Amino acid sequence: MNEYIWETAEEMDLALARRVAKIRKRRGISQKRMSELSGVSHGSIKRFETTGQISILSLTKIATALGCADALRHLFEDVPYTSIEEVIRERQ
Repeated sequence: MNEYIWETAEEMDLALARRVAKIRKRRGISQKRMSELSGVSHGSIKRFETTGQISILSLTKIATALGCADALRHLFEDVPYTSIEEVIRERQ
């Protein structure tokens, strides 16, 4: 079955950035302190939280600093099959 996506990639990125910022704030960590903890520049953190734009490496560093690395580690693990052809191709 086809799944419809109602968000653009940019909207999904920004929603992710908002969730990360919410966790950071909940833990009482400033952007500057997050920069120190993660090794990601303060400017990159600020841009990420404003626009959703960040490299995967920087996102991984931030997730690790927040204690959320498992969320990334397990990303795309339990993706359901969309057809029997996918099952067959995977087993070949």
